[in-house]
Amino acid sequence: MSFKKNKYKIIKNAVEKDLAEFCYNYLLVKKQVYDTCIEKRYISPYETLLGGYETNRDQVADTYAVYGDIALDTLMLKSLPLMEKETKLKLNPSYSYARVYKKGDILKRHKDRFSCEISTTINLGGDPWPIYVEPSELEGRKGIKVDLKPGDMLIYRGCDLEHWREPFEGDECGQVFLHYTDAKKNEFFDGRIHIGLPGWFKRNGK
Repeated sequence: MSFKKNKYKIIKNAVEKDLAEFCYNYLLVKKQVYDTCIEKRYISPYETLLGGYETNRDQVADTYAVYGDIALDTLMLKSLPLMEKETKLKLNPSYSYARVYKKGDILKRHKDRFSCEISTTINLGGDPWPIYVEPSELEGRKGIKVDLKPGDMLIYRGCDLEHWREPFEGDECGQVFLHYTDAKKNEFFDGRIHIGLPGWFKRNGK
């Protein structure tokens, strides 16, 4: 399958099984730490360094998510050579975004912003949950169902193709999105100074 032609590509066993399992368990522990710190009032509910729960303004309400996690941003860097090989593009790393999905969650149909030009979603662990992608670039189509096992990735042009998930029937699922931009645009780290920083920490320090 040609990424250039289809604007998406499935890579089996892209991440080693042990590494995917580590990232999944790490994500579960980080969620637990966040929950405990909030319950014991050690941190403000507005603090985002440990992640947090998305709101109704976000894509998946009341679901734990984390932007730019240090370990997962490092996975983004580690995956860069594979992403360039499979897309045949020179890429710059942007940011990682992970969620621990719960029963009943829906990932709404959407296209991504410019910092997610070339993206991949990786199944880290938990119950299976397919993702859909519409390669025609036309909105509202049935789409192509993609089943990913832990360590598998779907690479896609997030700004061009609608992608979504139907209601989750399992109990828990850990997924991470790794985002990149075409190197010709000279954009790095979603405007952050370096990896591992929260989204509000931009190069101008604001």
